[in-house]
Amino acid sequence: MLRRISWNVARGFLMGAADVVPGVSGGTIALVLGIYERLVASVRAGSSALGHLLKGDLAGFGTWLRRVEWGFLVPLLAGIGAAILTLARAIERGLEGFPVEMAALFLGLVAGSVVIAWRMLRSRDVVRMVVLVLVAVVVFMLLGLRDATSPEAVAAVSTPAAWAFFAAGALAICAMILPGISGSFILVLLGMYAPVLSAVNDRALVTIVIFGAGAVVGLALFSQILHWSLTHHHDTVMAALIGLMAGSLRVLWPWPSGLQTTALAAPSSPVLGPVLLAVVGAVAVVVIHGVAERLDRRAAAQPAP
Repeated sequence: MLRRISWNVARGFLMGAADVVPGVSGGTIALVLGIYERLVASVRAGSSALGHLLKGDLAGFGTWLRRVEWGFLVPLLAGIGAAILTLARAIERGLEGFPVEMAALFLGLVAGSVVIAWRMLRSRDVVRMVVLVLVAVVVFMLLGLRDATSPEAVAAVSTPAAWAFFAAGALAICAMILPGISGSFILVLLGMYAPVLSAVNDRALVTIVIFGAGAVVGLALFSQILHWSLTHHHDTVMAALIGLMAGSLRVLWPWPSGLQTTALAAPSSPVLGPVLLAVVGAVAVVVIHGVAERLDRRAAAQPAP
């Protein structure tokens, strides 16, 4: 039991670390670790319980609350929170000091995730391939419409109001649960990345609570739609998610200046280091996925206490 809890905390830590970075999604990490649909199902059960509670239906509230995998979800959330609190400043400094190298590492991580997600796609017929390609092209083109990750855009909102943090949390959480769309990048687009990161680094608890409340509301609404889609149109949704990840690679292209711009340029010095980091990132994803599968099989084979 202790080993399973520790593993779920570690999974959450990896997801939280990804969510801090513009361009990398915690949903991608959940997909690689093989817990994506399980996570969506638990979040959806929790949001359903909340909905029944708001309607005064205590029986329905209790029924849905029991469907939440608390032994899985709580350690996962603890790991996510620990990663955000401990790594936010380090990643912020890394992105500022080594933008090309960091982007290359993240590019490799997401590229490896695309390979893993492709293996999970059961039906690769014409319809799914069209969905995949169309989503990838649309996302790639949309990300190039505006140089949203320029320093000016990141710092667009210096002193946002409380409602802005609430709205940003509601929108960003929808992206965080989707592989390929980074919640941090949504914050960049909204001009809220720097204020939110500063609030985390400064331990501004009121602001963090307001942002978290917005995230809870957004997640409660979005998880219902996502769970239904995965249940009834699994392969189509998976194809779209793969397209999202593939299209989002534009944000992570290391040149000319990493995540600071969505502009594309030919590789220029430094080249060897970033390429090696991209390869390391891709290999790490494949290895992590393999380890996760083995641990899950071992846990499933153990008799219930």
